[in-house]
Amino acid sequence: MNATSRLSGAAKNTILKLLAQLGEACAAYHEKHVRNVKSRRIQCDEIWSFCYSKQKNVPDQFKGVFGYGDCWTWTALDQDSKLIVSYMLGLRDGAAAQEFMDDVAGRLANRVQLTTDGLKCYLEAVMNAFDGDIDFAQLVKIYGPEQGGAGRYSPPKIIGTKKEGNRAANPISRPLN
Repeated sequence: MNATSRLSGAAKNTILKLLAQLGEACAAYHEKHVRNVKSRRIQCDEIWSFCYSKQKNVPDQFKGVFGYGDCWTWTALDQDSKLIVSYMLGLRDGAAAQEFMDDVAGRLANRVQLTTDGLKCYLEAVMNAFDGDIDFAQLVKIYGPEQGGAGRYSPPKIIGTKKEGNRAANPISRPLN
């Protein structure tokens, strides 16, 4: 904000108001124009963040109030064009998964291959939103042992993946190279 203010000569509050207006305009454009998307492959994931404080540090008076603690940005990405077909801010639960998948289904023009991570609430949400008319798979990461010296927030190394889907008779596991 400081750098933008210095470069433009505008006050920080002016820049914040402009960003809010721009965000609303972009959301309205996306809502209106990202429809009937002809895609072959869609990949969905959730991105963790927090508002106000991390979940464990939320004051008692704000516990259970959305906007305090953990927040998740749900994303649906066209793997070929890199278009964000759908996005949503919410909790990481079945109700949010259903709302998100309903929106994704409403934006697509044709049957697609949809891939998600191993989050269990995707299973029911995808089948409900697409009425089973979807090629759906989950790509589950297999992690190695915790890395002691890499840092407190460093995830363990991914040592393989497991595919689970409605097309395969049996899950397929393969090591990473």
